[in-house]
Amino acid sequence: MGDPRRGVVAVAVHLVFHNRSCGRHALAATLLWLPVLGACTEHRPPPAPPLSGASSEAAEYIIGPGDVLEIFVWQNPDLTVTVPVRPDGRISVPLLQDMVAAQKTAPQLAKEIKSGLSEFIRQPEVTVIITQFVGPYSEQVRVVGEAEKPQAIPFKERMTVLDVMIAAGGLTQFAAGDRAIIVRRVGDHTEQLSIHLDRLLKDGDISENVEMKPGDIVVIPQSWF
Repeated sequence: MGDPRRGVVAVAVHLVFHNRSCGRHALAATLLWLPVLGACTEHRPPPAPPLSGASSEAAEYIIGPGDVLEIFVWQNPDLTVTVPVRPDGRISVPLLQDMVAAQKTAPQLAKEIKSGLSEFIRQPEVTVIITQFVGPYSEQVRVVGEAEKPQAIPFKERMTVLDVMIAAGGLTQFAAGDRAIIVRRVGDHTEQLSIHLDRLLKDGDISENVEMKPGDIVVIPQSWF
């Protein structure tokens, strides 16, 4: 579409040349109306607000007990293995004794394995791939008591208690969901937060869908009857 201000100005200029008295009034009125016309023709919706955290880099995953690692050594298939991280945080790999894997990132562990294998083979190239995730205890959320599948779940950003209950398979028939609590570590002490899981899971009360924190424990007691 063309700019309507051009047409209005053209008419005013025409009047100035053909009728100076009338034209001057028309031109003055036109100049007064131009800002209004500009506002009408140039209105645009406000820009969308930037996404929070869009530029922040995600923290690297820390290996923990229960994780499963694939250790790939290039051109050495006999040294390429898939191993679990034991409860003590260690792994066993060919040619090397027990190595501590917990509390390290995959690149850090690969560098240490490469250093150890250098005593046996020339210039080993090592890659560590985490194929199953559990994470360190400080980065887990645990659900115990009357859940269908009590377990430890790797914490994820913006995880809620609903996410935890879906992973745990929901409540058992004997659960007292509205007497459940979240045990949370805050500094050097723990806090207990009441949650009403029956309201959330059975009534759909989203106000009960609280956000989880790393290290939280969801405790679901048994019903009295």
